[in-house]
Amino acid sequence: MRKIKVLVWNENIHEKTIAEVQNIYPDGIHGCIAEFLENAGFDVSTATLEMPSHGLTQEALDQTDVLIWWGHMAHDQVSDEAVERVHQRIMDGMGLIVLHSGHGSKIFRRICGTNTQLLKWREIGETEILWTVEQSHPIAEGLDEHIVIPHAEMYGERFDIPKPDELVFIGWFEGGNVFRSGCCFYRGKGRIFYLQPGHETYPIYHMPEIQKILINAAKWAKAPALVATSFDQTPIMPVSQSPRA
Repeated sequence: MRKIKVLVWNENIHEKTIAEVQNIYPDGIHGCIAEFLENAGFDVSTATLEMPSHGLTQEALDQTDVLIWWGHMAHDQVSDEAVERVHQRIMDGMGLIVLHSGHGSKIFRRICGTNTQLLKWREIGETEILWTVEQSHPIAEGLDEHIVIPHAEMYGERFDIPKPDELVFIGWFEGGNVFRSGCCFYRGKGRIFYLQPGHETYPIYHMPEIQKILINAAKWAKAPALVATSFDQTPIMPVSQSPRA
């Protein structure tokens, strides 16, 4: 069976400019995510903002089953042409996983059609409890009812997104705020998952539970191939001959 091909995209700016982030993610956030996905059996490549076409060429996207997106400081530096290519691939069936501050990215705003940057936030390193509210969902497979994240950046409602097609996780913060922290959307043939935990100055992507969520999400986001089926081999009668209800 062919491995799922995942492209991990990251601005890769914090890692170059902030020593604290460099210490936590010496190979970049994209490098950290790529490593545990490779260990889980995925075929993984990475791309960053400074690459030609941001590494989001048509050729690269055509070879991608699932795109993982982490952005924060440079949303507006991503070209509209690249966003259009990504959007079209999602419509055609590529999966998209948007992480943390990627909520403000052009592609997530395009997917949602709302001001996804509108939310409450507070950065004081408070504890977050990530509650699983849909334990039967494939993204929650193998997880406990809740995950304790010792230090997180608070995101709070109201989060200006459309009603999720599926809500898998809700985050509760010790300051009392709550947040729809794990949301699924379907657009065209594509599957989209947004995951809130993951601030760059906290080692959240090193947590086994968060890694498990992303491994599950990458499997889920690869939309199954469409299979032609006959459904019903019974000949269809002309309308005039159909029996009445």
